[in-house]
Amino acid sequence: MIALDWTLVAPGFLAGAVAAALFLGGLALGIRFALRRQSPALVLFLSAALRMAALLGLGWWVAGLGLQAIAAFAIGFLLTRTIIVAVVRSSEAPRCN
Repeated sequence: MIALDWTLVAPGFLAGAVAAALFLGGLALGIRFALRRQSPALVLFLSAALRMAALLGLGWWVAGLGLQAIAAFAIGFLLTRTIIVAVVRSSEAPRCN
């Protein structure tokens, strides 16, 4: 049986959850700002660059903690992303196709 070091798993999972929330929050803000501009490409580019840099930086820091931490980071990110997307989709108005 594999022994988990919870002092690595917990911070990795928490960092992944925070990273997902910040990533998706930054995406939402970037889209809102871009829709108000005549040329949204610059806003979208800057938003994407900042989100990627933050995600990679946080991931790099967590990777320094060890393999269990980076695995927990990925799980925390994906789980939080799935929950946020499900909540946002359930609160949207019905679509007309």
